[in-house]
Parts: sequence; structure tokens; C-alpha cells
Amino acid sequence: MIQGSGIQGSTQQDLEEQEDNNERGKGDLEVPLFDFQTISIATNNFSLQNKLGQGGFGAVYKGILENGQEIAVKRLSKKSGQGIDEFKNEVLCISKLQHRNLVKLLGCCIEPHERLVIYEFMPNKSLDSFIFDEKQRILLDWPKRFQIINGIARGLLYLHQDSRLRIIHRDLKASNILLNYEMTPKISDFGLARSFGEDEIEANTTRVVGTYGYMSPEYAIDGLFSIKSDVFSFGVLVLEIITGKRNRGFSHPDHKFNLLGHAWKLLNEGRSLELIDEKVRSSSEISQVLRSIQVGLLCVQQCPKDRPDMATAVLILSSDNIPSLPQPKEPGYFATRIVHHNGDPSFSTNLSPPSNSLSITFPGPR
Repeated sequence: MIQGSGIQGSTQQDLEEQEDNNERGKGDLEVPLFDFQTISIATNNFSLQNKLGQGGFGAVYKGILENGQEIAVKRLSKKSGQGIDEFKNEVLCISKLQHRNLVKLLGCCIEPHERLVIYEFMPNKSLDSFIFDEKQRILLDWPKRFQIINGIARGLLYLHQDSRLRIIHRDLKASNILLNYEMTPKISDFGLARSFGEDEIEANTTRVVGTYGYMSPEYAIDGLFSIKSDVFSFGVLVLEIITGKRNRGFSHPDHKFNLLGHAWKLLNEGRSLELIDEKVRSSSEISQVLRSIQVGLLCVQQCPKDRPDMATAVLILSSDNIPSLPQPKEPGYFATRIVHHNGDPSFSTNLSPPSNSLSITFPGPR
């Protein structure tokens, strides 16, 4: 925030240019605009008590508007590296998306040193706060988990195929799945999302940004991303929901495989049901569990072309009478335990020349 007349490293011309950029940005956005003071009051001046969580691009706060409406406010960090054009891209992207399994955008705020995105408030917070918590896990029985898996699948299908834009999310993970009062899942956080043209199949980047344990091998290693990158992340998420265990940091006393390798091993040994979280075994529908495990493992296969698209995944999950499914091939990172440094699963890195090795150690966050 600006204090006094001088800011280190900023000239009056810089500030005037920034103000011009802000005004142009506001004019381009087709969403409701909130003033900063309104949101500051709603969040009790972004107090720690109102803080819901912290993401790669900034913190999220709960707020209550004057009319009593509850909101969630994403406040971009000054260090996020997301400029006005990127911010506009995110807001414009979300504003064109309408689906019951996507979080709803209410508006945004653009001020000289503030970027805020305002969403509908999700009272049950994020999926990871349930499935990875010893006490909360029991609240998600198998019917609820299967409903969540299906909801995420339908939301992702909408992004890839049915929306006005073809969107690659690029950061699908448990903490980006929000839950409403009915435990309906809502995909959130489109800060890394990219839109594809009709004829565009894949893209590449030299700056890989994502989350340990969810990124596909081709994206983490070579910077290639496509709808199949999201499919891989979805597969990881499915296996985490079934087991109640994180892929990142998973360990087993009998082998050195990660969660994906462990699930594939049990499938090949005819022991897939051992994957089910013990908290939900009594409520589980065996055919649904086995179908979900199969879908999860098909989605995390090493080679992108072997993975199903989301239309196929949704069809398998919703059908009881599919005669036979292909046997999943070896998953990505099969023999690689996903590790991270400094307790931070998110990272951003510039790629070295492409490597053919799949035994990868991720650099720490920059």
C-alpha cells in the first residue's frame, strides 16, 4: 500500500503509468468491480482470523458484505509475479465459465497496489482438509467421496470440452477443490489456467509452475501441457480420495513405490480393495470403488496418449455395465517417491534442456 509521497524505486511517471494500466484494465473486464475499501471492511482488514488459506499467488480470506453475503477473497501477493495482463486473463477466463462444479466468480478489485478476486464462499473449505485429516476423514463416507469424484470429473470435462473456451487448469489438486454446504465439489484457483484454440492440442513452456505430486511427467520434465496433463492430475486426485493418503510423501514398509505405484502393484496382484480408506470401507460400494481405482490408474499412465479424455472418464464412472476396461499401463513416476523441500509443495522453476530420465528430483521453491 502507498504511504506518503515516495516509494523506493518508483518515480512519479511510473506511478502514473501504473494508474493508466489499472484504468485500462478495469475497462476491459466484464465483471462487477469492487472498491478496495469495501473488501477491506468485509474481511476485517484482511485479518488473520479471516484467513482461509494460502496459495501460490496469495492468500484467501473470508468476508461478509454489507448485505450479509459471504464471500471469499483472493488477495494477490506482491511477490506473485502476476501482472495486470495476467490478472485480467484469469478474471476474464473465469467470468466466461458457468458450471455447478466450478467456483463462481462474483467480481474483482484493481487498485494501484492491490489485485483482488472475489468468489462465492465455500463453507466446508477444501477437500484436503477432509481426506487428509484423521478426524475429518470419517465425515466423508464412500457415497460422498464418489459424488465428489464424479463432480470433479464433470467440472473438468466442462473445462476441456463444453465451455466457451477450452481451458487447461494446470493446478488441479485437493486444496483447489472447494466444498459447499452439500459437499458439492467446486474446482477453484484458475491462476495458472491456459485457454487452447480449437486446433491446439498441446503447448509448452520453459517456466513450469505447479504442485508436487500432481503434475504429469511430460509437464514437470519437458514443460509440455495439454488436457492430458489435467487428466493425470485428476487420476492422482481420485486415488487420494479413495485412499485418504497423499501421493506426495507416500511411503509403504514393503516397497519404495509412491501412491501411484502402490495402487498399480495392488491392481496387478488382484488386491485393489486394500486401497480403500479404512474409515469408509463399511460404506463402500465395491463396484464403484473398483471402477474408480481403474479410472484413476488409467488417468495416471506414463504416456499421455494412453490416458483417457475426461468424456471417457465420466462415462466409465457413471456406467455400471461397461463390459471391459483396458488394463492400466505403468503409471508416471512409478518408481519415484515424490519429495519436496522446506515443507512447500508448490514450486516454480525454469526448465533445463529436456531429459529422458523419469527419476526426477524437484528443485525447491524459488
